[in-house]
Amino acid sequence: MASASPRRRELLRATGIEYRLAPKFECDEAYPATLPAEEVAPYLSTLKSHAYPEELGYNELLITADTVVVLGGEVLGKPKDSDEAREILGRLSASEHSVVTGVTLRTREREHTFASRSVVRFAELTKEQIDYYVDNYSPMDKAGAYGIQEWIGYVGIESIEGSFYNVMGLPVQRLCRELETFIEALPSCYM
Repeated sequence: MASASPRRRELLRATGIEYRLAPKFECDEAYPATLPAEEVAPYLSTLKSHAYPEELGYNELLITADTVVVLGGEVLGKPKDSDEAREILGRLSASEHSVVTGVTLRTREREHTFASRSVVRFAELTKEQIDYYVDNYSPMDKAGAYGIQEWIGYVGIESIEGSFYNVMGLPVQRLCRELETFIEALPSCYM
């Protein structure tokens, strides 16, 4: 698995799938401005996979992922600072947005990318709630400036349509299903 996200590593570990963490590597996560917002996450997961600097061995499978928050057709990334985090959370307050995670599975000879989408509805957040969250948690390392598994998720999320774990950053149920299909289709040298 090539991911700096502790949440993704925790989720993958919870499935019981044995993996090793790929060494860190650089990837320019730029995407075309004309790319529809819902296609950004799978595009970036593929980009990360191709940026991986080492050649994969015959028995290796690389997993890369990217999660974005989409509000009104606009991608809301990780905030640059606490002011931007407050602004993003203010926009998400009393509204519905999508969380899209793209996942790429790649071996030496084969590649498959899929996307999972969840719809999240926030209750109206007060300025005090937003300030409390930004001051006491880590919104700067999260797309959309929030972690559903943190305090803001408990007090602010009214409903979720789709995978909760997708909102955390890795749609584990879908990943397990896709891995099973992907592995069944691999040549015998991978078994």
